[in-house]
Amino acid sequence: MKALTLEAYNQLCYGDAPDPELKAGDVLIRVRACGICGSDIHGMDGSSGRRIPPIIMGHEAAGSIAQVAAEVTDWTVGDRVTFDSTIYCGQCEYCKAGNVNLCDDRRVMGVSPGDYRQHGAFAELVAVPARIIHKLPENLSYEEASLVEPVSIALHAVNRMPLREGQTAVVVGAGMIGLLVIQALKTRGIDRIIAVDIDPEKLRSAEKMGASEGILSDDRAIHCIRQLTGDGADLAMEVVGITATLNLAIASLRKGGSLGLVGNLAPETHFPLQSVVTRELTLYGSCSSNGEYPEALKRIADGTINVKPLISNIAPLAEGAQWFQRLRSGKENLLKVILQP
Repeated sequence: MKALTLEAYNQLCYGDAPDPELKAGDVLIRVRACGICGSDIHGMDGSSGRRIPPIIMGHEAAGSIAQVAAEVTDWTVGDRVTFDSTIYCGQCEYCKAGNVNLCDDRRVMGVSPGDYRQHGAFAELVAVPARIIHKLPENLSYEEASLVEPVSIALHAVNRMPLREGQTAVVVGAGMIGLLVIQALKTRGIDRIIAVDIDPEKLRSAEKMGASEGILSDDRAIHCIRQLTGDGADLAMEVVGITATLNLAIASLRKGGSLGLVGNLAPETHFPLQSVVTRELTLYGSCSSNGEYPEALKRIADGTINVKPLISNIAPLAEGAQWFQRLRSGKENLLKVILQP
């Protein structure tokens, strides 16, 4: 098969690769569309440490079943499907409790952090366990379906929060996940949403996606939020993951407010402990998704979460290396680039 392989950091090569091995319980998927995630960009340059070469990256994908293992009876060749980015064991205590995203033996598609190597979907073919695949609605294109993974992350983050209608929310970071979090909050009845970002163009996108207001992330950001909310927001969603944005999200909250932690760009951040303790804030970490794929597919299909404006370009997998570089440079206003094998 043809694949886009990270052979060394900052060295993506399109060419021949071995076909995936079909193990017991697996299905072989012919990939039709695979999105480039921000984590793939940080994996390419080595900054995340979670894509140790050689590795075929890619975990936001959709396609059709090309082959099924003998033990698989619920799926047939030709079925249009997508799959969870997380491969969970189904046997550990977390899986048995329904928290598959916290699986003790969790593996992520397209990731090689050192203790495992799980080739992903920047390839013509990918093999995945049948238990993690989901059928596509008939009216959903492969390209739109490839965004189900980031939509599920946004839904999971919002599901972690103690939501009530009429609350005010601040979303810090208006990139891909931030825009989806805004839409996910809207589906839960949160209508007053303040987006914060350093990029005016991203703030305009946030307002188109449902944010009530957009505020530049500068020295006046907290003052502006206080002017809009009075005592501060009820909820804040931090979707970047660095010290500056974490502190801004915490400062944006009223006493007794709730903070959703979604971004994890930096492994460690400075934390304003006294501010959290004395104002009795509650923090909710959010890891990947946990059962949100069916809702994500339904909402993409019915348009209650609109992913079409987020697709910046669709390109052949053979051109993948140049699109990775364009995304890494950050010189263009690109959101989601989808590659087609």
